[in-house]
Amino acid sequence: MIRRSILLGTGSALPARKVTNAELAQTVDTSDEWIVERTGIRARYIAGEGETTASLATDAARAALDAAKLTPQDIDLIILATATPDQTFPASATLVQAALGIDDCVAFDVAAVCSGFLYAVTVADSMIRSGAARRALVIGSETFSRILDWEDRGTCVLFGDGAGAIVLGAEESTEGTRGILASKLHADGRHNQLLYVDGGPSTTQTVGKLRMRGQEVFRHAVVNLASVLTEVLALADLTPADIDWLIPHQANARILDATARKLKLPPEKVVMTVDQHANTSAASVPLALDLAVRDGRIKTGDLLVLEAMGGGFTWGACALRV
Repeated sequence: MIRRSILLGTGSALPARKVTNAELAQTVDTSDEWIVERTGIRARYIAGEGETTASLATDAARAALDAAKLTPQDIDLIILATATPDQTFPASATLVQAALGIDDCVAFDVAAVCSGFLYAVTVADSMIRSGAARRALVIGSETFSRILDWEDRGTCVLFGDGAGAIVLGAEESTEGTRGILASKLHADGRHNQLLYVDGGPSTTQTVGKLRMRGQEVFRHAVVNLASVLTEVLALADLTPADIDWLIPHQANARILDATARKLKLPPEKVVMTVDQHANTSAASVPLALDLAVRDGRIKTGDLLVLEAMGGGFTWGACALRV
């Protein structure tokens, strides 16, 4: 018998306020044309008063549980990927646990920035395969608007807020054709200064602001993402032709296009939401996944490949059959 992690449900949540490029151009030295040409972004959602990483995560988790036809009490593991927690500690995952009314379960955060959801999925899958958990909520949630320098037009136009969640459950079978087939993660801390936040409790005792050298990040992203996708397909004994849907981190439309070209994947197999949500860091992959599930593009039996790269650098990919 093979024990695998099966996708049982997806969910997402966005702040109430949607900000278009035209609205942003009223306060930032930019334009709709400038943003769209360089990034493909047309709008993003910005968290308002009372909307936090944990509250968005809770809403996304509820939606995923509803889709899975489960209750909070069915969950024994919560992993929340975020770079913008509500507090330095405790983990925002425990805030979600309390909000859902779960008296006791394993709950912790994962910090790998834009790759955080892939890291969280891989950890949850490992715990499910080992028998340490049976049903897991895996969430990516961010309020990146609160660490942006709104005077830096090169970065502030790129990001948005939101949350996405999935429910994974253990299934034992002799075939093992469904579920998470393979994952591969990487990190290289030598590139810290290319994408980072210039604050922290141990250094400046401030939250800090996001800093990025965009062109250098772009070059690394295209190479690393194409490489890790090749690796995860090899681990699952698959080829690019087997992919039904590529669900990438939604950082920049040009990165998505370049990665698809390297893999010789047709554009129509790539789920793209960066135009609607901008870069929501750890939330971007589960947000895109939920959108494609709910609009009917993703169907039972489809092979999905999820991938992301973020500050650190960290990067990773996961092959999953729904």
